[in-house]
Amino acid sequence: MADRIEWVLLAYRMPREPSTPRIAVWRKFRRLGVVQIVDGLVALPSDARTKEQLEWLADEVREAGGEATIWVGELASKAAEREMARRMADAVASEYRAIADAADDVATETDVVRRRTLARLRRELRRVGRRDYFPPPERDAARVAVEQLAATVAVS
Repeated sequence: MADRIEWVLLAYRMPREPSTPRIAVWRKFRRLGVVQIVDGLVALPSDARTKEQLEWLADEVREAGGEATIWVGELASKAAEREMARRMADAVASEYRAIADAADDVATETDVVRRRTLARLRRELRRVGRRDYFPPPERDAARVAVEQLAATVAVS
């Protein structure tokens, strides 16, 4: 991590009731892979895509009667930057491990089960990859496990 990372941050506050908009926004945060800094403050590495996505979510917060502000900046220290990146990598690492384990678990199953599982795991890899901003070593292990599963399906 030689260069400093620019971050896009969303500070927000939403009404407690009704809870449906708050839950919907939180699910979208989770799909994006945000790191929650404190309650009501989330961050992503800044690029055109992440900034636009957080701007859309800020609009959604406001439409639900809440308040939202977008900030762009750098963390004050390299240590804080490494910690944010580590937290984001750890969040997806467990999902990659689950993908690799699932691929290994079906190795002795029928061809039909392996084919279905392969399709699902490929979708999972794409889904997790969309919010994998700081790839952990588990990403490569998951990809290898899915490729090995694909080879067994193609061979049968």
